[in-house]
Amino acid sequence: MDEILYQYNPWWEDSVFSEEIIPRERYLGRLINYLDNKQIISLTGLRRVGKTTLMKLIIKYLIRKCVPSKLILYISLDDYLFHRNSIIEIINEYRKLHKLKVEEKIYLFLDEVTYKDNFHIQLKNIYDSQNTKIFAASSSASMLRDKKASLTGRSITLEIKPLDLEEYLFFKGITLKKRDKQLYKSYFLDYIKDGGMPENVLNPNREYLMNLVDDIIQKDITAFHGLKNHQILRDYFLLLMERSGKQLSINKIAKILGISPDTSKRYLSYFESTYLIHLLPRWGKTNQKLLSAKKIYASDLGIKHLFMGNRDFGSYFENYIYLVLRNKKTLYYLYENSVEIDFYTDDKILIESKFYARLNEKQNKLFSEYPANKRIVIDSVDKLSLLNEL
Repeated sequence: MDEILYQYNPWWEDSVFSEEIIPRERYLGRLINYLDNKQIISLTGLRRVGKTTLMKLIIKYLIRKCVPSKLILYISLDDYLFHRNSIIEIINEYRKLHKLKVEEKIYLFLDEVTYKDNFHIQLKNIYDSQNTKIFAASSSASMLRDKKASLTGRSITLEIKPLDLEEYLFFKGITLKKRDKQLYKSYFLDYIKDGGMPENVLNPNREYLMNLVDDIIQKDITAFHGLKNHQILRDYFLLLMERSGKQLSINKIAKILGISPDTSKRYLSYFESTYLIHLLPRWGKTNQKLLSAKKIYASDLGIKHLFMGNRDFGSYFENYIYLVLRNKKTLYYLYENSVEIDFYTDDKILIESKFYARLNEKQNKLFSEYPANKRIVIDSVDKLSLLNEL
């Protein structure tokens, strides 16, 4: 095992971190602040969204702060060479390798932690019995969920999202001044095609995104849940992308694919748990929220573009606004008398997305008359800045 540990941790021998990485400051600052507390930091989000990169950036930060490199361990637990070993066995082997006592503080970066059975219990035992700071990453919300509450009070979860438009421009090396606001629309159209997956932004490649979707369907859904028909899940996802930004009928998809409504509902939950899609409930009384169809949004515009191409840019714009808002507010869509307003928050803010267009007469009536503390229409890319005020 010693050899594979050295391969994962080249800083043990070089005492430097030579890999050049573009930082994501909005997450990096938060993670650095978490270094001073004991709690386990769980990173989750779409596969290849940058969780591993952020862990490497923290490692780079620690080395620059003169933390001895032998006190920092990174491993990816989906590696076949670790399949026979528990997390605790790997950590014990690491401590033996560097002659580190249990009371000596070590920094553990555990990638794809959910590949290990009972990982919650193992992390709890390490947390309780050793002097550690643990960062753990997973690409599945459902697999990371702690059903037995083993880590209650011991962990903080941070979802890493695809690059937003501002980060996209930063990764592209593009700086826009206020006098250049007329350029935002054309760059947003570029962003629609490339999406926000960091590697694809740096080297746009349709095949990269297709392989990403296939990897998630194959590894995180089909293989993990023991499903046999890989193609039907691909067909299901195509239908989801075609309906993104719209109310979703589980029964209609079931009928199209020749599967039961229960199977359709279960497949939908798999796509949501792997962060490929997000679901938005309807505003209303409790039974309306529970029983009404949810709206569906893609987690990344580049992935949506694979299936939708250059049509209905208003749908992309609405999808983007949802992605910006989803961690800022508790969101719903408003639907009254066959008229829909895109977003309504739990603190009564109405938000309508219009990509260089206007509300129609019925929408305008509902938007103007429905009880709200604030009303916002975002009808151009440069007006996305209004979301920063929420």
